[in-house]
Amino acid sequence: MALGPRNQPDRRPITDFLGKEFTVKNNEVSQRSAAAAAQDPAVTPESVVEQLRALRSQVPYYGQLPVPTVQSLRAVSSINPEFAQAAIHSVGASLTVQATVGQSAEELQAASEAAARWSTVRDELKATLDGVTSAVLTMKHTLGQSLLLTYTVSKKLVKVPQHADLLPHVALMRKANRIGRGRKAQTPVPAPTPKAEAATELSSTPNV
Repeated sequence: MALGPRNQPDRRPITDFLGKEFTVKNNEVSQRSAAAAAQDPAVTPESVVEQLRALRSQVPYYGQLPVPTVQSLRAVSSINPEFAQAAIHSVGASLTVQATVGQSAEELQAASEAAARWSTVRDELKATLDGVTSAVLTMKHTLGQSLLLTYTVSKKLVKVPQHADLLPHVALMRKANRIGRGRKAQTPVPAPTPKAEAATELSSTPNV
């Protein structure tokens, strides 16, 4: 017996929020441009956090500073390299200067080199932070695409009685969805006219 129009499998394309088309066939959704499955990471986020915390204890002077303290330290810490090298040479040329400073030229030179080498570590950590930030953004975007596709497909399927169980889930997703919703336009306040300004001044002037 031939199937009636209502019993025919639904093969109409679904367009998601990115404009990609998906097809519902035999109650399954097949994505035309399927992405490769993500491989499991070699390490876990928890293990990375543990290693980073262990690394902190090996960094000299490591700590969190309040903003006012950072601002007070920044000027002196930004001394010109040529000035710094000349000062180190002065310590090496005078025992009086060395005694006043309390450090030898060799100690100051070693401190200068150590600061430069740890600056390289700082720059590498900043680059790592930027990379991790991009990775988290990509992960959330990939997840968001899957969730929005779930919403798109679910809205399509609830039109069929056999998928009525999805109705409360679609209702919750529709209520919580923020994608594509713009802020309500605020009504601009008209600028006061010269007559209105004069009236305001007269009304606010006390009677003598």
